[in-house]
Amino acid sequence: MKVRLAEIEKEMAKPGVWDRPEDMTPLMREKSRLVNRNTLFDGLFEAKGEVDEWLALAQDDPSPEALEALDEHLEILRSRLKDTEMSTLLSEPEDKNSAIMVVHPGAGGLEAQDWAEMLLRMYRRWAERKAYVLEIMDYLPGEGAGLKSVTIRIAGPYAYGFLKGESGIHRLVRISPFDASGRRHTSFASVDVWPDAEEEIDITVRDEDVRIDVFRASGPGGQHVNKTNSAVRITHLETNLVVQCQNEKSQLKNKEQAFKILKARLFDLEVKKREASKKADYSTKDAIAWGSQIRSYVLQPYRLIKDHRSSTDSGNVDAVLDGDLDDFIRGYLLFAHAEKKEL
Repeated sequence: MKVRLAEIEKEMAKPGVWDRPEDMTPLMREKSRLVNRNTLFDGLFEAKGEVDEWLALAQDDPSPEALEALDEHLEILRSRLKDTEMSTLLSEPEDKNSAIMVVHPGAGGLEAQDWAEMLLRMYRRWAERKAYVLEIMDYLPGEGAGLKSVTIRIAGPYAYGFLKGESGIHRLVRISPFDASGRRHTSFASVDVWPDAEEEIDITVRDEDVRIDVFRASGPGGQHVNKTNSAVRITHLETNLVVQCQNEKSQLKNKEQAFKILKARLFDLEVKKREASKKADYSTKDAIAWGSQIRSYVLQPYRLIKDHRSSTDSGNVDAVLDGDLDDFIRGYLLFAHAEKKEL
């Protein structure tokens, strides 16, 4: 790792190499990744050394002060071990990218639309905790409550790596606020996550590869949005992938956003081809209904959130819905790592 970092620094020091700064972007990103990785491992070894020293002192003099200091340094070591573990689990080239996420309600009508809105809020809060930037690229409100569809971009290092395990069907069980009889309802929503392909990955989409349709946007957005053909739908002819964007007032901006989403989806398909063992391919996704969920969120008759792949669970439902997803993310990454080793 340090050898590779030295090679990059040598390459960046060559005369004339900065005449084309855009060519240096991949190297700069790789350098940043390696520096961050070195910092993690250096911090881990430093914490281990501190624990060894305090352990030796506590063995010679097991005073309350020495034992308390040992506990403090053990906690620091645990924290740095966890951070280093996460960095090693995020080893795929696309893991370091920002993420593009789409949330759709499934079976359940108004209840499912509201559930999709709750998931959007959960991921928004998670992004805030990580100091990531969340951008709504396309939003279609539901009729009466919630949403029919939302596409967001979560920008930050390793956003895709952290969120890729969120792809799948999410099931909610609760007393419905839309049922006057107070009955318990089960609702579903699907989540798709793709790496942002524009960050350094070359995905070329030619004009002849797509069909572009424009139409009048629906939902909130002001008089201009709703009365002009500013919305854009792009169909990729070879794969039949369809993306659309209607959030912006400008047709040009909607077109740019739609192409960004399309490139992310095309890159995701390429990743899935390289890793045929993965089971979450969008084109073969299960129906958004009972029996296909990756995670259940039960609010009634008991309170428990459980991931059906990693068996990670939490009774602190409010915290999870408020964006505390780290245990579930770690659980999935460990599960995926174990599966990969078995193949």
